[in-house]
Amino acid sequence: MIDTIQTLRHSCAGRLTWDQGNEMARHTDITMATDMAIYFCGLHSPWQRGSNENTNGLLRQYFPAGTNLNIHSAGHLTAVAAELSGRPRQTLGWISSAQSYNRAGTVPRSG
Repeated sequence: MIDTIQTLRHSCAGRLTWDQGNEMARHTDITMATDMAIYFCGLHSPWQRGSNENTNGLLRQYFPAGTNLNIHSAGHLTAVAAELSGRPRQTLGWISSAQSYNRAGTVPRSG
């Protein structure tokens, strides 16, 4: 995650909001290495991270719940991410998040 964050434009790497899962147990390491603030949503409060919940649903089309992502190559994971980034989004006026990122130079914030 640190390597990926460090490839983002400075304007995109400002903050990260995560839920209370154990996958972020080393969040301080990420903050120290990237100077990115990490926030945690309240327990059982999925409305605090609606974009994440939507993305989780999209990811389930590729990886069922409980899938060990270590069995997939980095190339396959990158291809899935690129496919999802290329999907038009209603919240972006029916352009993709990749198009929005390239046009504005920043990642749009969802409401």
